[in-house]
Amino acid sequence: MSTPIAEAALLVVEDDRALSSMLAELFTGQGYRVDTAYDGQQGLHRGLTGAYDALIVDRGLPVMDGIDLVALLRARGVTTPALVLTARGSLDDRVAGLDAGAHDYLVKPFEVPELMARVRALLRRTTGADSVVSAGGLRLDRVSRRVSGHTPAGAEVELSEREAALLATLMGAPRRVFSRGQLLDSVFDGAETPGAVDSYVHYLRRKLGKQVVRTVHRTGYRFGLE
Repeated sequence: MSTPIAEAALLVVEDDRALSSMLAELFTGQGYRVDTAYDGQQGLHRGLTGAYDALIVDRGLPVMDGIDLVALLRARGVTTPALVLTARGSLDDRVAGLDAGAHDYLVKPFEVPELMARVRALLRRTTGADSVVSAGGLRLDRVSRRVSGHTPAGAEVELSEREAALLATLMGAPRRVFSRGQLLDSVFDGAETPGAVDSYVHYLRRKLGKQVVRTVHRTGYRFGLE
């Protein structure tokens, strides 16, 4: 029997408390660490502020639809693989979920062994190529927080957790301009002042060169090497 990836962290966003509890128990029993949320707003907050290896998101959530939740996470730079659970099984619904940024789509009622296999497939994305972000001649390993490639001294550079999170967000959408507010929400949990973004941009430039982050006048920042 396949075994789970050790210490993987899952976020389950499901408003049916009985089903949520069952899923949490199943995943915990398989060795995963599990957090739960019961509506779209809670799911968005946890998705932005927590570190997860995979998301399991119900489609029909209160406050915010699961598809909108996934789309918002993607817009804010969260690339964690997501599986959408839904009672809607039409082709249009599946396409909508995938287009919003979900990696997989499972129709209720489902068989537990299939769900577990699909989650293991998502986790292989996290621990494989998706744990590495590449752009503009740089390669960031989000697990070790080390940057290699065209660094100033040609050697690996180790970043702090927040430096790595900020760089991963910018590199994940290298042509996109992020406002300070968007970066505060996605990287700093909304708990800092806008000046924190400027400070960490400075730290990245000091370690990786002034061109690594480009300032867009009156708008925000974007990755500068693409």
